[in-house]
Amino acid sequence: MKDSTSYFLPDFGSLAIAAKVLLMAEAIAVIFTIASTNSFGVIAWRNFLFLSAYTLTVAVVSLGLLRLLNQALRKLSAIVGSLVVIALMLVALVAVTEGLINGLYFAGVLPTRSPVWQMSLLVHSVLIGSIVMLLGLRYLFVSHKAQIDAKLEQEARIQALQSRIRPHFLFNSMNSIASLTRSDPPRAEAALQDLADLFRVLLADARKLVPISAEQEISRQYLEIEKLRLGDRLQVHWTVSNVPRNALIPTLTLQPLLENAIYHGIEPRFGGGVVRVELWGDNGGTLNILISNPVPEVRKHAHGRGNKIAMDNIRQRLASHFFEAASLQTFEEGDQYHVKIKMPIVKNQGDRILAESAR
Repeated sequence: MKDSTSYFLPDFGSLAIAAKVLLMAEAIAVIFTIASTNSFGVIAWRNFLFLSAYTLTVAVVSLGLLRLLNQALRKLSAIVGSLVVIALMLVALVAVTEGLINGLYFAGVLPTRSPVWQMSLLVHSVLIGSIVMLLGLRYLFVSHKAQIDAKLEQEARIQALQSRIRPHFLFNSMNSIASLTRSDPPRAEAALQDLADLFRVLLADARKLVPISAEQEISRQYLEIEKLRLGDRLQVHWTVSNVPRNALIPTLTLQPLLENAIYHGIEPRFGGGVVRVELWGDNGGTLNILISNPVPEVRKHAHGRGNKIAMDNIRQRLASHFFEAASLQTFEEGDQYHVKIKMPIVKNQGDRILAESAR
């Protein structure tokens, strides 16, 4: 089966496509009613009800046929698939028209099952239906292609943002590990494993969300590497409250912020300091993350003038995943610098869409 992102025809088994087809059918009934009447009285209303029932029945039968053959259609090329779709919809149109004539006959409205105008009605129905179907399918195809393009653009943007994250501590970490290879081989081996895990996450698919427990673990591994060179100068206090372990967040959300806190807040201070990480969920279904670090004693120190690349990066990735439902703020209180993130608590990839639409 072809991948949905590269397939030309829309998924005729989806509720969204069904809703669009039914709305188009109702619009056609309105247009033909307006075009066929000079006044909007009882007759026009009756004609509208009849045309509405007719077009909606054709739409429902067409959708039923397309849904039954949806998987087979997805194996065809774009041109052949389009022709088959139009043929199936014309079959549905003819079947409904024939059913209407037979229904009127059995109801006693028509004296015969084959009135003289039957063939003329079928020809006109097929011709008008073909034009309407071509226009309708063109709209569905363009709409489907636009959705695919938007999805691919968003995924490419997330991947590009992810690829810009390159921890600048790599060389320092390798030097620290090298110094341990003789004095403490087990610790050097553990540090290398942590470093490998960190870069494995760095190269992973950025389009997916990851459990917050996994993000905490990779952050712990990063902090263990930093402790090799900073020692007791680096202290980290974690506070986690009311956060489901399977809550999902964008990959590498915590680690770059911890890296910033250490690089801009801990390293410039002679005595180091404490990085505080607080995570909590509220009753409104929001995940809150607050990372705090002391500000340098000398504000003009090169470390303290950071260029905010990591925070801008995370802010953009949050927007790519959650749009306006997530935010990142920075502020100072006394001698502490804070970064606060808010995002919806989601527990699977599908919930992300619901969270976006709910906001």
